[in-house]
Order: sequence, then structure tokens, then C-alpha cells
Amino acid sequence: MSSRALSFGTKAEAYERFRPGYPAELFELVAAYAGRPFGAALEIGAGTGKATRLFAGRGVAVTATEPDGAMLAELRRHVPADVTTVRAAFEELRPGATYGLVYAAAALHWTEPEGRWARVAALLEPGGVFASFGGPVQLADPAVAEAVRAARAPFLESDDVPSPDGTPPGQHLQWPGTELQRSAWFTDVQQSLLERRLTVGARDYVGLLSTVSAYLVLPPPEQEEVFRRILRVLPEAVEIAADVTVHLARRRPEA
Repeated sequence: MSSRALSFGTKAEAYERFRPGYPAELFELVAAYAGRPFGAALEIGAGTGKATRLFAGRGVAVTATEPDGAMLAELRRHVPADVTTVRAAFEELRPGATYGLVYAAAALHWTEPEGRWARVAALLEPGGVFASFGGPVQLADPAVAEAVRAARAPFLESDDVPSPDGTPPGQHLQWPGTELQRSAWFTDVQQSLLERRLTVGARDYVGLLSTVSAYLVLPPPEQEEVFRRILRVLPEAVEIAADVTVHLARRRPEA
């Protein structure tokens, strides 16, 4: 697991405070795709429980797994008491119980590629649903986005997480849909986009950036300076595009 993947624990409280949660439409989309009750669900890389609350709040029995102790502690402060929590990386999970739903919220790209889909399939009931969802939070105004890019440039060329399989940003089917489509374990691969626009204060937007892995791995003096420079070029409030890209697939019954 990369240093960026393990960088979030120091900012667990900020992650909970500044990262947007997930809309009710996401649950409705996953439930409609499944076409039947999930029963139990396993969450990969649950973070502070943003998605955990969405699913658990709608009656799904969620087992939330998270490798970082600080993130898991924050999650436990915010999720219902009946959520099962496990401190473990995805690769450390051992086959045993199977679930009607396995999902990952802005976390799948941190898992190891080798054997990824066989491990997911082993955790799913035949015909069970896999869901991966998330996406970068971006400034909606191109002029503001360019000002921030220029302010960031001496420290970071980009704060994006590259596609794990090299899929170009302009291609219609994005990762992990590309890998799911090639996998012998899964069928009925679908990609959807839930569009969202939110308005946040400039300091809250910088707070959100402070939870992004590209900034977290910078030396502390550079982090402080880049955030000062970004704050100077922001208006008092900014509009952000917090779109959620959703990938869904079904475990082949015969696989």
C-alpha cells in the first residue's frame, strides 16, 4: 500500500469535517441495481464512515473495514452502534462469511491490483453486487480552478489520483469499470454519474484539500505554504463539483 494510501489518519477529524458525504440517490441507485434486499454488506476502506452511515441508516447490516486506526476511531464515533467494525486492509481479509453487497467508497484505488477481483468475488454471494463509487471534488469555476492550479504549481503539478489501469480521463468507461468488464468473475457492469454542486467557504475548501493525499505527503512546511497561497486566491465562498461516479457489477453465479 502506497504512502498516499496510509496518509489519512493524521487528518481523520478534518476528513470527517470537510469531506462531503454521500447522497440518498446513491443508495437508491445501488438498491435498484441489486433488485433484492442486500442482507449484509462489507465495506472496503470505510474511512470515517461517510458511506457506512448511508447504508446502515437504511437497514443494511454493514461490516466496515478500515486499516487506519485513527480513521476507524473517528468512524466509530459517528456510525450506528450495530455497525460491525474491523481494523484491516482489504488484502488482510480472509474468506469466510459472504455478503450480498461489497462496496468501496473512494477507497478501491488504494487496494493491491494483484488478485483484487478474486478477493472481492470470494466475499460475495453468487449473484451478489459489487459497488465502487467516489470522485474528485473540483472547483466549478474554471477561472478559480486555474488560480488554484497556479498557486499550487511550485509544490504539486497535480493533486489527482491517477487511474490505476491507465484509462485516459476522456474515455467513457472509467476504472474500475474497465477492469470489471475484463474480469471473469463479474457481469452486468454499469457506470453512472450522480451530479452535485455544493457551495463552501474558502477556509472549508482548504480544509478539504488538507485531507487530499497529494497534499498530505508533502513536508509540513510545504503544506502550510501551499495552503496559504491557495487561500489568498480564493473568493470568500466557492462552488465545488462533488460528482459521484458509480460502478456496479454482479458476481457471476457460475464463477
